[in-house]
Amino acid sequence: MAGDVHRRGRRDVAHGTLIVRVVEVRFFTADLHIHTVLSACAEVEMLPARIIERAKELRLGLIAITDHNSAENAEAMLSAAEGSGITVLPGMELQTREEVHLLCLFDTLEQVRCWQKEVYAHLPALKNREEVFGVQIVLDAMGNAVGKSERLLLTSSTFSLEEAVRRVEELGGLCLPAHVDRPSYSIIANLGFIPPELGLVGVEISPLLGPREARERFPELRSYSLVAGGDAHRLKEVSARTTFRMEEATIVELARALASEGGRGVWVDGIHAGRVA
Repeated sequence: MAGDVHRRGRRDVAHGTLIVRVVEVRFFTADLHIHTVLSACAEVEMLPARIIERAKELRLGLIAITDHNSAENAEAMLSAAEGSGITVLPGMELQTREEVHLLCLFDTLEQVRCWQKEVYAHLPALKNREEVFGVQIVLDAMGNAVGKSERLLLTSSTFSLEEAVRRVEELGGLCLPAHVDRPSYSIIANLGFIPPELGLVGVEISPLLGPREARERFPELRSYSLVAGGDAHRLKEVSARTTFRMEEATIVELARALASEGGRGVWVDGIHAGRVA
């Protein structure tokens, strides 16, 4: 969970007066890629209360809920986390028109609901085939099943990668290309490179690789900070590989940690995973 507090002084000059503000940075063990039963490929055990229980077992201080092309279970996750000491970032794993999976993370339900509305408008009008893809279970705020999403969520939106990154940032969110080392649904596999004009501060590597091996196989990753999400579709896949040092568990602080600003940073498997080029 949130770890030791480290104090770091910062000096600001305002109207000729020297102001010293003490910045407290803490360690947060995190998994920013967790699915619920809304994702058809997730197991039925991926319920909010059980996810929070598993996060406690792993001493996580920060998690993000990232179902495929939807955030309908985000409120249930936030409710389940109340009083747990664990911060939940509502989010989504978007599939762009290039078939790239993109983690879209936000601070609030209002932000993610606005994004969901836009994503739904960019999805094809296709019905989910449960016998092929599985059931997409929708939960109420208390975590009770209230129905199924009939919309096909395991498909590409018409958002381009560039459009999606720009719009998420306009809404106050943060984008991380998901499992960039995988041979499918990854930015490197599908585009052949990471477009620098996207202005990304970090990317996610899969559970298959450590940060050193990832950068040996994909040298371009030296230019980005790395996180290692669990891409958890089962409770046993929730991950405690990533640790952030930052003031608080917010999107702004995550971005600053990925940029290694002001004593902030990110570690994967105990290895500093900030950008090195």
